[in-house]
Amino acid sequence: MTGRALNSVALAAALLAAAPLMARAEEADRLFALHAQTTVVGLADGGFRSPYGGANSLKGVSQGRETWDATAYAGVSPWRGGELWINPEIDQGFGLSNTLGVAGYPSGEAYKVGKASPYFRLQRLFFRQTMDLGGESEAVEPDANQFGGTRAADRLVLTVGKMGVPDVFDTNDYAHDPRRDFLNWALLDTGTFDYAADAWGYTVGAAAEWYAGDWTWRAGLFDLSDVPNSTRLDPHARQFQTDLEVERRYRIGGRPGAIKLTGFLTRGRMGAFDDAVALAQRTGRPADAALVRRYRSRTGLSLDIQQQFSPALGGFVRAGAADGAVEPYEFADIDRTLAAGLSLKGEGWGRDGDTLGLAAVFNGISAAHQRYLAAGGLGILVGDGKLPNPGTEQILEAYYDLAAVKQAHVSLDYQFVEHPAYNRDRGPVSVVGVRLHAQM
Repeated sequence: MTGRALNSVALAAALLAAAPLMARAEEADRLFALHAQTTVVGLADGGFRSPYGGANSLKGVSQGRETWDATAYAGVSPWRGGELWINPEIDQGFGLSNTLGVAGYPSGEAYKVGKASPYFRLQRLFFRQTMDLGGESEAVEPDANQFGGTRAADRLVLTVGKMGVPDVFDTNDYAHDPRRDFLNWALLDTGTFDYAADAWGYTVGAAAEWYAGDWTWRAGLFDLSDVPNSTRLDPHARQFQTDLEVERRYRIGGRPGAIKLTGFLTRGRMGAFDDAVALAQRTGRPADAALVRRYRSRTGLSLDIQQQFSPALGGFVRAGAADGAVEPYEFADIDRTLAAGLSLKGEGWGRDGDTLGLAAVFNGISAAHQRYLAAGGLGILVGDGKLPNPGTEQILEAYYDLAAVKQAHVSLDYQFVEHPAYNRDRGPVSVVGVRLHAQM
């Protein structure tokens, strides 16, 4: 670990130590709340078969990288049901190959921008209003961006401001948080869910959630980047995304489960893959979607299922498909995906706070998308310069999360990637990781 990273960890530790001194007793008055977290992730691979590579390839040589972040979650509740939250964050580090080379990228803690020195970002600033509509009362534990207390089972929740679309949509108890469970992008969220976001994963918009019995309906409207996969949101909001989701909660054998159907409609300046290939054939240059962009739509639909099998064991399945004729706008170069996994708590071996996770994901792209990459095109994360032997990207991830103390965890992670970036000529790749996480 570099000296800069060690200094960053020390700063994060100081932030966590100071948090209880700065926070008011939120359970008592529900007026102020302050939480904090810090996470360090180190990833390395031992090199792999790489007869050729392109601008967006995972490097075939052995490499190791680390990322670090520290976040404060400060909230105020000016009236019942009203919450204003702000999340300042410090980030530092790089992903393997500068977060390129695998469509299902191995670390959700590695942003699409990296810096050697720590830098400041305001990741979230939003207001949430919860309106009780009746039903049974539910207990709510205090957590990051969440006041403790009670709420009605039937309720309407409105959120507006700067946030992450996955804060509201496509959530899953077993695979959704790279600081606590799986690390791979295509396991944290459905790989085809091309949600609106800047290069850090956040956007500006509004969402509404209606909870009624075992059902929840969600709708959101969010700003896109000014150009695909950009560090800057569209300042005029002329490019936007609409998200819709319906959730049904149920019980099987007394064990809770949920199924969610999520759809998105993106309206922005995007390039069609076949248009880019046709232009490349005329000019003799590599295909480039940026040269054929025009205002158009891109859609996608995904299914997210989670089920508890016992107090210690739970599992999930995700599947999705998106328009493979048009370039993805924000998230990942994935047109179809299927993922499944299990999460086991350590009660059986006397480690109640520990978690063992195992999951697999299969990512694919359309024929048009294959032609684009074969013609030298570059995507958000992938592009080997050519693609003579395309194949399904297959990823296996296993992690063990050890609770050193209640608020501090150490995780070991292993990922096996077959056909990285849909390329049978490169790989397979083994990626090992260590994650240090503390939160209060």
